[in-house]
Amino acid sequence: MVFFLFLKNIQYFSQFRIFTISKMAKSKFEYVRGFETEDYLLPNCWIVVRIDGKDFHKFSKKHNFEKPNDRRALSLMNRAAVSVMEEYKDVLLGYGQSDEYSFVIRKDSTIYNRRRSKITTYISSLFSSSYVYYWKDYFNDIKLKYPPSFDSRCILYPTNENLRDYLSWRQADCHINNLYNTTFWALVLKGGLTNAEAEKRLCGTLSSDKNEILFSEFDTNYNNEALIYRKGTILLKKRIKHPTTGKNRLVIYPLHEDLIQDVFWRTNSEILEIKSCGFYEVSQDIELPDLVLTQLHSFKSSELSDKSEKIS
Repeated sequence: MVFFLFLKNIQYFSQFRIFTISKMAKSKFEYVRGFETEDYLLPNCWIVVRIDGKDFHKFSKKHNFEKPNDRRALSLMNRAAVSVMEEYKDVLLGYGQSDEYSFVIRKDSTIYNRRRSKITTYISSLFSSSYVYYWKDYFNDIKLKYPPSFDSRCILYPTNENLRDYLSWRQADCHINNLYNTTFWALVLKGGLTNAEAEKRLCGTLSSDKNEILFSEFDTNYNNEALIYRKGTILLKKRIKHPTTGKNRLVIYPLHEDLIQDVFWRTNSEILEIKSCGFYEVSQDIELPDLVLTQLHSFKSSELSDKSEKIS
């Protein structure tokens, strides 16, 4: 009888404690949650998150970026973008140039219930932290003097044509800016002009004028400049054959191609059709990009780890 009463008392006090905690949790301050709003994105639309560096003109000058292009800086941007695409499987394509990157999220994605603020903040924060994390891998002789920051925006495109036009716009922008910068820095670094004089010289010039300046004054054919500078970088998820194990591996592969023309979209039809990524045939005469080798190395390490666990 005494034991029964003891159990009853325990049950009573447990219920009282749960009731008290529940009541305390719903404090008089909880009403402020009513000010929060959810910004859901329309369904069945392509989602593009574009990240752009904040005041990167100052940042590049402070860290002595090479002019007109610094391959290390572009490679670091690509590495940070790979981190985003590895984390978020619904990102089908990334396109980067200079200090910006665009990420295309499949139109049927339910990532974070399509909440705009969640998507933009998570992707931009991961990109920014990855940029800092991998800095030493590309600028091992230059100390990061202050943390960079990137803004982000989220845009919806309802049709495939809209999406293609967006990416075409960004690649055309890459060409226009790079042609200008290549000519500008040739006038400054090789021609001996000041920044103001070079800017005045190029004011009102057309693309043909800039090409002529490069060719006639600096013996430079702009069409021979590296594709990564002229076309930017396209990141796609592709299956390739591992060069040592022979196994098919899913990697994020960098391409430097014209994505404005139809041939790119025919070759990579899985993007707009939202199908499984295709197999990418890499010629034996071409060395795999460092960005891919890094991913394959992580595969090899994980495989060795798995084998050692099985043996033990």
